[in-house]
Amino acid sequence: MLNSNDIVALAVTLKLAVFATLLLLLIGLPLAYWLANSKWRFKFVCEALIALPLILPPTVLGFYLLLALGPNGPLGKFMKLLGGEPLAFTFTGLLIGSVFYSLPFVVQPLQNAFQSIGKRPMEVAATLGASPWDRFFSVILPLARPGLLTASVLGFAHTIGEFGVVLMIGGNIPGETQVASIAIYEHVESLDYANAHLLSACLLLISFVLLLVVYGFNRRSRVLLP
Repeated sequence: MLNSNDIVALAVTLKLAVFATLLLLLIGLPLAYWLANSKWRFKFVCEALIALPLILPPTVLGFYLLLALGPNGPLGKFMKLLGGEPLAFTFTGLLIGSVFYSLPFVVQPLQNAFQSIGKRPMEVAATLGASPWDRFFSVILPLARPGLLTASVLGFAHTIGEFGVVLMIGGNIPGETQVASIAIYEHVESLDYANAHLLSACLLLISFVLLLVVYGFNRRSRVLLP
């Protein structure tokens, strides 16, 4: 059985993953749609910036985010002006870091899904009098459903597995910023392999179930295609 500290760490991890995924979809949907349809010649610069976390060491991204969120960083100073505290070593700071780190895992599947749809469905809907918003929510999103599910699961799963970024930004505060990956590292450091195994097995099971959902849904979608 998981001990109470590990249960709390797992709860913080799942809470972080849920909120991060919602924010990632809120940001990623319009961004991916713009990238899929924009003719701007320098669009590749935006694509490179979004994809940067894929190859950038997590500690590097975490370090610069720590500077930005700390008391002397731009976001930290902005929070002071609003009468708040710096965002470093807080759950909100973890959430911001998670969104930056997992953004390409959400934007890229969505962009591929939008590009695969093409412009024909939108043109047909426009001839029937549908507004741009109606076209997007009634035509594009249903057609992009497999990509939307893949993006959601990848964003959620990637947030669960974060270590370097969350450690740099959030530290290791039990009940606040200690996530499961950090708790596992603590157990291994103290040679407590039994608890490390239990918590690792939980994350392994969650990740495997998420992948089963994605592959099962995509397989069903292919079978249902005419």
